[in-house]
Amino acid sequence: MLGRGAIGARRLPRLLDELALAKADGTYAKTLHKLARAQLLIIDDFGLGHPTDAQRHDLLEIFEDRYGARATVVTSQLPRENWREWIGDETLTDAILDRLVHNAYAFDLKGPSRRKNKD
Repeated sequence: MLGRGAIGARRLPRLLDELALAKADGTYAKTLHKLARAQLLIIDDFGLGHPTDAQRHDLLEIFEDRYGARATVVTSQLPRENWREWIGDETLTDAILDRLVHNAYAFDLKGPSRRKNKD
């Protein structure tokens, strides 16, 4: 998955699927450890779909392990003011966002998709 000092980039839906599989095959702790050790973790497509309770717990574990230790970049087309509603559970939302946005820099990008310009 990730080597020491690596940069990890994952779309959130795939990352959550990987963690579910890791729980099933007994490698969950090892997978979380690898995510925690990456110098930079980029999580793309934050806010797609609706997270299950288990997935909310997975997000908390990821952000808890990385908080204050490693850089994490989160990209989303969902406006930040809608993240609370998307995450769902009030208690887990507070815990996740506390770890994610404390000491964070937020950038709002505007303009057309860069993918449209690749033709």
